[in-house]
Amino acid sequence: MKINGRDVSIEALINTIDFSENELRNVGSFFLTKREMDILEHNFVEYKSCTSLKDLMMKIQHILDDDIDGDDADDLEFVLNQISERDYYQNTRK
Repeated sequence: MKINGRDVSIEALINTIDFSENELRNVGSFFLTKREMDILEHNFVEYKSCTSLKDLMMKIQHILDDDIDGDDADDLEFVLNQISERDYYQNTRK
């Protein structure tokens, strides 16, 4: 396969993916990925003290409301969107 004019193999691309970054890990009564935890720690969000995803979402939104820098805000919005979706599907029954 050619990407940007260079030959790239799918096997080589797959070998560069760090699957452990997106593995869900238990944090008290909810789950987060390592990537989400790293972003939260970088932004000093005390996620371990939260009792639910909704509690964590409120903490993140409070930080976002304080007008933080662009890249950090983008990362926190990514986490907020991820856990909002996870919370919705975990707590919605068909």
